[in-house]
Amino acid sequence: MRTALLVFLSGFLLLQAAEFELYTQEFKREQPTKIGTVASYAEAIREARNTVVNISTRKSVQTRGHHLSPFFNDPFFRQFFERHHSPVPRERIERSLGSGVIITHDGYIVTNNHVVEGAESIIVSLAGSSEEHEAKLIGTDPKSDLAVIKIGATDLSPIRFFNSDRVEVGDVVFAIGNPFGVGETVTSGIVSATNRSGVGIVEYEDFIQTDAAINPGNSGGALINSTGALIGINSAILTRSGASHGVGFSIPSNMVRQIATALIDEGEFVRAWLGVSIGNLDEDSEEFYGRRDGAVITGVEPGSPAEAAGMRRGDLVIRVNDRPISDSLALRNTIGSFTPGQRVDIRIVRDKRERTLKVTLGSADRSDAGRPEALQEGVATYKGMSVTTISEQQRSQLRLGRSQGGVVVTAIEENSPAARVGLRRGDVVVQVESTEIKSLEDFKKATRGDNRKRIYLLRQGGMLMTVL
Repeated sequence: MRTALLVFLSGFLLLQAAEFELYTQEFKREQPTKIGTVASYAEAIREARNTVVNISTRKSVQTRGHHLSPFFNDPFFRQFFERHHSPVPRERIERSLGSGVIITHDGYIVTNNHVVEGAESIIVSLAGSSEEHEAKLIGTDPKSDLAVIKIGATDLSPIRFFNSDRVEVGDVVFAIGNPFGVGETVTSGIVSATNRSGVGIVEYEDFIQTDAAINPGNSGGALINSTGALIGINSAILTRSGASHGVGFSIPSNMVRQIATALIDEGEFVRAWLGVSIGNLDEDSEEFYGRRDGAVITGVEPGSPAEAAGMRRGDLVIRVNDRPISDSLALRNTIGSFTPGQRVDIRIVRDKRERTLKVTLGSADRSDAGRPEALQEGVATYKGMSVTTISEQQRSQLRLGRSQGGVVVTAIEENSPAARVGLRRGDVVVQVESTEIKSLEDFKKATRGDNRKRIYLLRQGGMLMTVL
């Protein structure tokens, strides 16, 4: 059993389009070999260091505790008071430190959502200065763990953005932040992996993984390459002790640009919607399609952008624009990185032949406005329960193997037949009568009609059966 813990490292809206400085120079990768020289990245790092800021937050937290007796610190008396007295609410002030990166000349700063979430005050200290600036929260996107704040300072030096799609495993990188509140610190390493997802940190994951030391307080800081340009915003680490063990995750700069632009211009980031149910290839389908990568379309929603573009059940999506699609999660994350109205080229395999479909993406806020959740992956209802395909995040939370089929229960209507027999959110329906459930379409077909049906489901590792 894996025992590692995922640990988060802990204005007025201007009505004009956000502009970011881009790294546009040509570059090549090489290893210094000249004898008698010192390999140094001081010049590249110096410019980037001035763009990374320290963020201090303050928020009030309601807790419940006993302060009726000085004996309460003793475990025996504390247990007595807990049994015989009601808890006394109290308020405590919680302070935390994090980092951020200046992205515009006029004071916009990007950081992690978890650094500023719930903060009553946000104080920013610029590199090389003891002066503090009070920041305003411009917008947040919890699904990617990004946020934008703004300070009143002007003529700042923003970071240059690198195209994170060009980042490769083995690239030398540097993490800049304020770990443990000791002051600005730079650590080095390499890119260990790209397009890392299924970690279970946030809903939309497309991380750059690095072995550069990232510790508490580095959250929201910069991950730069040897040109001094931003390739990611540091977000979390995988650790057993709370300190860095060489497995850190950064949000790629292309995602940062996309989301930060929307937060600055609109105050929110609305994700694009394709309107399909998706699944992964198994051994049989790999042989059928003649390849091991891609996301299988298992259903197309009526009236969706996918239907308008001519997508069909059975299409295998292998590329969106220039980005290869390895599996269903990669397709979900890629579509979620776009905004409504964007036009994309989706490369598919149909009838053993590749073809490209041009799709104008819709808006995913349909689900936020009250429509059934997870429209992108589809939803079905039966006798008061709503089910959807199992996401990678749900697999991690429910401790399901990658080969485990079924659909997951996402909602139960009060006083419905499903509620009366004790079905719960998080149950995984694996079979209805004699039909094994491998997809949402299987579930829809198996639950047609009003006759009573045996439902087989997984709950906390055990198999149960009920009748609806």
